[in-house]
Amino acid sequence: MRLNLPDTFFKRKLKKVYFYGIGCTIDSKKEMVESSLIAQFKSRVEVESDLLGASRGLFGNKPGIVCIIGSDSSSCFYDGTHIAKNVLSGGYVLDGEGGGSMLGKLFLSDVLKELAPAEIMEAFYDKFRIIPANILESVYHLPNPSRFLGTVAYFLAEYTDNEYVHNLIAGNFRRFFERNIMQYDYHSYPIRVIGSLAFDCSSILTDTVEKLGISISKIQATSMKGLIKYHAAY
Repeated sequence: MRLNLPDTFFKRKLKKVYFYGIGCTIDSKKEMVESSLIAQFKSRVEVESDLLGASRGLFGNKPGIVCIIGSDSSSCFYDGTHIAKNVLSGGYVLDGEGGGSMLGKLFLSDVLKELAPAEIMEAFYDKFRIIPANILESVYHLPNPSRFLGTVAYFLAEYTDNEYVHNLIAGNFRRFFERNIMQYDYHSYPIRVIGSLAFDCSSILTDTVEKLGISISKIQATSMKGLIKYHAAY
């Protein structure tokens, strides 16, 4: 915190600190983060999940279906106050459909089997400066494999005009909506999406879900502006 925030944050007494983070869904994790933040800011602290933060930022106090599609993916039905329903995500190991980690896995599997187009594989190897053995090392032995997979996904976002890449991204998005969003009452509530991958590939996302009979009312890279507005009002 002290390395990444200006000193001014620590030189004045804040009324309250709100923190939203991945994994902050159970009391033991919340308490651990809360204790750390209290020690830094000497203020009251509220710790909640990134999904609730996205919900408040996208919908304020109105109900809707929330999607996060970035390196990983998650979703919920937000009733305007609480997360009323949550189709659990298994993370990048078990599923993570829609997100960058899954997209990276799909692409790297094709690369290792030489099923991806030659020009895309050549561009990938040239940019990452690796060989097939390095791919396996990065996924199975080096720290933060999900980050590596996500980085691969953002490489693909630069080649959406390629039919193979377009179809790979579209299929990943479609699987997310079929296995997650269709478990909510998606015809009765607006659907809004945040996340860098969704934002970067918004046209593919919109076209893909329209074929499923689904409409998205908003796609943003982040919900921060809405979240600031939410806390300013409440």
